[in-house]
Amino acid sequence: MKLACVVHRFGADIAGGSEGHCRLVAQHLAPAHDVTIVTTCAKDHITWRNHYPAGESRDGALRVLRFPVVRERSMQRFMDIGDRVFAEGATPDDERQWFRENGPDAPALLAYLAEHGREYDRVLFWAYRYANTYFGLPLVADRALLVPTAEEDPLIHVDAVGGLFALPRAFLFLTPEEEALVCARARARRPSAIVGCGLDPAARRPDRRALDSRGIRDRYLLYLGRIDPNKGCGTLLRHFLRYAEHRGDVPLVMAGPASMPIPDHPLVRPLGFVDDALRDTLLAHAAALVMPSPFESLSMVLLEAWNLAVPALVNARCKVLRGQVERADGGLYYGNAVEFAAALDYLLDRPDDARQLGRQGLAYVDREYRWPTVMSKIEAVLRAPLD
Repeated sequence: MKLACVVHRFGADIAGGSEGHCRLVAQHLAPAHDVTIVTTCAKDHITWRNHYPAGESRDGALRVLRFPVVRERSMQRFMDIGDRVFAEGATPDDERQWFRENGPDAPALLAYLAEHGREYDRVLFWAYRYANTYFGLPLVADRALLVPTAEEDPLIHVDAVGGLFALPRAFLFLTPEEEALVCARARARRPSAIVGCGLDPAARRPDRRALDSRGIRDRYLLYLGRIDPNKGCGTLLRHFLRYAEHRGDVPLVMAGPASMPIPDHPLVRPLGFVDDALRDTLLAHAAALVMPSPFESLSMVLLEAWNLAVPALVNARCKVLRGQVERADGGLYYGNAVEFAAALDYLLDRPDDARQLGRQGLAYVDREYRWPTVMSKIEAVLRAPLD
């Protein structure tokens, strides 16, 4: 089949969740299909500033078409329109303007879909909240599949979103919680599938000498990802510093770019951006992965931790994270500082039980998230007749 994968930004050096998911799925589709990535020249998802050259390039077996962003995002206009849209009384024009201001504003990408979209057997769109999906999907709705990557945040309740969700011929969901969230807004067409994302079995456990050289010599808790208030990192730090008042033997290592202040505390170890080798080593040797995010459509980091048999502690207020942990029986969850402390004490003081939780997480990944299992579900949706 001839497939187009439409995504707001794309590249091996882009670490975003939906962007990474798109690239991985496209790479696994390429051996059996003719796959083109339709994307923008942007690398930064805050400004949408053009970074990559416009035009055609290759990423391995993938053909990549990049289109320029004509207007960088104005955070002031974006916040102003958000205040209107997420309050009562927003008009349809206000809601459409929210998507324009969220961006990326790439009219040549939309023109390409309008002119050439029907040359593809299927057009897959990643992430419903971006302008390239909101304005692009209706142009090829008769052959469109949507990977919504939807989270339980205010945007999901906007009227315009229900109209968008009524258009695709099929959906690829990441979790049962995401499917329920989307289907509450519009009845999902069939065929659809809950596919998650695939992982290869982990290679041998990496040597921890890279950690020793950075002064990380004993047990530690790990947060891995963007250090951002929207990811729950402010609350995580408050809970952890309170916990550290009565237990000062286990540090919190935070690996990832920071967009917020990090307290100067001997038990908080910010590492900044880490390369893949150090990332894998940090995951493999952590006592537990901590995931404080209140909004997720799928946590790849959580699956990667389980792929190394590492237990997890997640925010119970996030239905997706709690659902993943409950289905896997691969960790614990917390709703407040007291539960956070009790869960950490359990994981740290009962290492045999913690290791068993990690092994159960690995068994869950083996059942649900190996690439042959994931791709068989995606192929079934792709090959189903369009209604």
